[in-house]
Amino acid sequence: MSLRTLARHALALGLIAAAVPATAATRIEIQGGRSYMDSYGSHAAFVEAVFPAQPIGGTRYSWSPDVSLGWIDGRDVHRYDYSSYTTRPSVALLAAGVRVHHGDAGDWYQPLFASFQVAATNHATQALSSHYQFVSTLGWQAKHFTLAIRHVSNGGLSGPNRGETMAVVGVAFDI
Repeated sequence: MSLRTLARHALALGLIAAAVPATAATRIEIQGGRSYMDSYGSHAAFVEAVFPAQPIGGTRYSWSPDVSLGWIDGRDVHRYDYSSYTTRPSVALLAAGVRVHHGDAGDWYQPLFASFQVAATNHATQALSSHYQFVSTLGWQAKHFTLAIRHVSNGGLSGPNRGETMAVVGVAFDI
């Protein structure tokens, strides 16, 4: 998937987000951190939109639609230079899925969340060896702050599948 195609998808998601009624606040998070493939680190950045929560039946669980636009910098790992997949390209990804919370507002554990997304990428690398990926995130969100551990991988469906594991910190605001 080209960067131009990813930009078109991001614009479409932005237009969808703008169409959400003003009474239903969308949470925007701008996140940055360090990502690791094996023990090789690189920078990562994400912009994430989390839409209003919906209850899951009569339970204390809720889910929110969740879309992300991310970037993971390439690495200079010479031992992979002549492999089918190198580590040099930076990877852009577009992901969509759900963020799940448990508990009622005010419960100490309610800010904890798990997020599950499916992603498309513009490059295949040693870490992300296909153009489709799964994104799993465990985190904590405050009103204007987010901390999370995220793993991006194709689940062993293709290639070397080393995956990217990262810690991200973010600022958040409602639109």
